[in-house]
Amino acid sequence: MNVFDSFPSWRDWLFSGKAFLASMLALYIALAFDLPRPYWAMAAVYIVSNPLAGATSSKALYRALGTVIGATAAVILVPLLVNAPELLTLVVGLWTGTLLYISLLHRTPRSYVFMLAGYSLPLIALPVIGSPETIFDTAVARSEEIILGITCAAVVGTVVFPQSISSALAERLSAVLNDAAAWADEILRGEGALPATPLRRQKLASDIASLDLIISQLSYDAGARDAERHARELRSRLLMLLPLFSSLADRLHALKDMDGALSPDLHGTLNDVADWLARGDRSDVATASALVARVEALQPHDSNDWDSMILSSALERLREIVELWQDCVELRTAVAAGRAAANWRPAFRKRRLVASAQHHDHALLVFSAGTVVLGIIVATAFWIVTGWSAGSGFVMMAAVGGSFFAGLDQPTPRIRTMFLVTTASVIVSGIYLFGILPRVHDFEMLVLVFAPAFLLLGLVMLKPQLNMHALLIAVNTASFVALENRYSASFADFVNGGLAASAGVGFALAWSMVTRPFGAELAARRLLRAGWADFAEIAAGRKLRDPEKLAGRVLDRLGQLVPRLSALPDRELAKVDGYAEVRIGFNIIELQKARGKLAPGAAAMLDDVLAAVADFYRERLAQGLSVEPKESLRAEIDRALARISAEGPHARIAADALVGLRRVFFPDSPGPSGTYVPQDTGPLLMAAE
Repeated sequence: MNVFDSFPSWRDWLFSGKAFLASMLALYIALAFDLPRPYWAMAAVYIVSNPLAGATSSKALYRALGTVIGATAAVILVPLLVNAPELLTLVVGLWTGTLLYISLLHRTPRSYVFMLAGYSLPLIALPVIGSPETIFDTAVARSEEIILGITCAAVVGTVVFPQSISSALAERLSAVLNDAAAWADEILRGEGALPATPLRRQKLASDIASLDLIISQLSYDAGARDAERHARELRSRLLMLLPLFSSLADRLHALKDMDGALSPDLHGTLNDVADWLARGDRSDVATASALVARVEALQPHDSNDWDSMILSSALERLREIVELWQDCVELRTAVAAGRAAANWRPAFRKRRLVASAQHHDHALLVFSAGTVVLGIIVATAFWIVTGWSAGSGFVMMAAVGGSFFAGLDQPTPRIRTMFLVTTASVIVSGIYLFGILPRVHDFEMLVLVFAPAFLLLGLVMLKPQLNMHALLIAVNTASFVALENRYSASFADFVNGGLAASAGVGFALAWSMVTRPFGAELAARRLLRAGWADFAEIAAGRKLRDPEKLAGRVLDRLGQLVPRLSALPDRELAKVDGYAEVRIGFNIIELQKARGKLAPGAAAMLDDVLAAVADFYRERLAQGLSVEPKESLRAEIDRALARISAEGPHARIAADALVGLRRVFFPDSPGPSGTYVPQDTGPLLMAAE
């Protein structure tokens, strides 16, 4: 690695300069209009600043909405409840916790609206609890100053050398496509043709799911709005690729087990497809049709035995992968250009895509938000009992510290960092307030003394591992210095307020250590159990609607699970193959759909298979372990295959679904004897996965 790679680029300096320019502009306007707390405007700039113009604009809008909602609640609730401090404490805690819970349900930038609205109430209401008649003026002032700050950040970000979201998204998409191509290369050339997906490849699900964060901001970027539809289409196709890769790896593994080696024609085709995919986002779209033709030419004419059916399934998966990849490359080109592709027609049209759906562990989310509520109540009770003059700052920082990291499995390390950074910010603010600012007599000099520290912080904010540190120091320093038109700093008041801020975050730290000691293992196990419960209910005949959303929910669970698995030593959890779970879900649904189209005897056999699958997942739920499927389930599947083969062409989908279940549950078992596949009736559906 080149040592100079760690030095800031010109884009880094540009972002830092723009953020500092916007903060000074906001501060100047606030001072010029004699707003009561101009430092709020300066701090707001750093909160919403982002190298991407659209991301800055979207966060600015969300912060404005959250602030106004929180300010409105403060204006309504404080006058009503000021004479009942216990009730006001409860209402403040419940307000913050409820909106925090709602924010945890939205894993997009929009969640910021709810979280900010939640903790804005204590930020605005608590400092004026002793003079409730000023609550309206305080709420209006905070709203004005924050809106001023975020407006300056959005205007500077949009006007001064704006960086489009589409270019950043195109880079992320290229990285995902290259990772997918690397996995495909392992599969097609043999090294990764295994029945189970390696954990490092399952991480692709979380990488693709995270694209939602940036795609949701395209509509705020004037130069990229037209690409939003294609970006969402591309994300869906990338998600569809994952179970297809997994299925192809499984089928190739089965073919090698049966024949010892692949045929020369198939081996050559696989290598050529691997070479094409290896080009990543530079894959030649014109080559796709030739590769598809070669794949179709290898399809067996009589797929009436187990070996031929496995080969046919592998080739179908390969063809679909080529078509999907062609779509992904074309869509990525359109997204990079920030426009819609004229007359674009998808090559992959054989089945509906995986839908965008999310899994939420409501019990854990309620618990996380509930601990914040209880923490606010305890902190407020401490303030009331002690009569601490700066106690409102203590409660405010406890609420902010708890809210920021409530969505983490183990928030303690991040809150500990926040405590250390907050304490450092108090020290830096003290140096400015009592060592430097008394010698500053005009705004130009103020800009000069702020420039070194805040330009450096802007650069550090771009380092992912240090982003939170730099952001907190910038925001807290601007807030603790508390610039006004007239210098009137009191050392005693500053120390009291600084101690309250550090103590508030320290309380949030101690509170998280007491109430959130579980870590990631609990969340990982609950995610697994949620999947088992889903499949047990589907096999039993429930939750049959929207199979595409089911696949999306399973992949979303996988995206949540993989980062946790990589940090856990649990060998049982490491066995999980999320892509196989997606295939199982579709297979079960296809069997449920096929039941009504078969003769009573065949339908009864499918009922037996589904009942055995439901019992299998109920057993996992009861034992809390990934128990292996019993041989009785394999026997039920084989009996159903023998019976279904006599039903004719209309039973093809049911047969494919049974094959898919058998390959997932019993990848190492030899195939059954007999003929199980009627004449060809078209491409295999997802059930054959």
